[in-house]
Amino acid sequence: MSGRFDGRVVLITGGSGAIAAAAGRAFVAEGATVVLAGRDSAKLAAAAERMGDGGPAVDWVAADVTDSAQVAHLVAEVVRRHGGLHVAFNSAGVFTPPAPLADLTEANWARTVDVNLTGVFLAMKHEIAHMRANGGGVIVNMASNIGAHGRRPGMAAYAATKAAVSALTRTAARDHIDDGVRINAISPGASDTPMSYRPGESKADRDARIRTTVPAARVSRPAEVASAILWLASDDSTYVVGHDLVIDGGTTA
Repeated sequence: MSGRFDGRVVLITGGSGAIAAAAGRAFVAEGATVVLAGRDSAKLAAAAERMGDGGPAVDWVAADVTDSAQVAHLVAEVVRRHGGLHVAFNSAGVFTPPAPLADLTEANWARTVDVNLTGVFLAMKHEIAHMRANGGGVIVNMASNIGAHGRRPGMAAYAATKAAVSALTRTAARDHIDDGVRINAISPGASDTPMSYRPGESKADRDARIRTTVPAARVSRPAEVASAILWLASDDSTYVVGHDLVIDGGTTA
């Protein structure tokens, strides 16, 4: 345990997801107080219990990142309970059923934009407002290797929103580095999470497919993605501003 995050409060949106869980465990192991956020209280409570695993308690706050008032309350509640907000990992996102663009429903388009893009905008808006008034902070946003770095058929909505998150991150980083708020993004490829499976696919099927499409010949482990998140959030990367770090085993190299 290096204690890189001793005394720091970390907020993770999309807190019940697999990568969020890996990041949360890593932050806790390095001394942080972690607060998970998401819409489903039961899932958050279960994720927080697993993440703590008998060690320091992990807190949670229910909030919908598409609702500005709820996000404002979330940030205020984190500060009220724990005295500050130093790091945010904005990982909330959705992946609606793939479809060619002409067959993409307007409802699925709107849902994807609301969560994946507007949710990141609102999270940053309220996180930055607190951080710049209280000595600064660090934000890491979840983009994807599908978007600015690569495209796939049937994934127009997801790719468009994740490419926008990359651009939004870079622009916000330029806007707020003078305020002491350092902002970057990660763009993972396929990781060992439920999203890495196609419908009806077994683990053996997935692994065989990945061996032919990913130069590293495997999916990433969530802990590997978490290591990159912690590096970007730590003082080890203080000169890294507005970067979108691709973690995809060479898929989009």
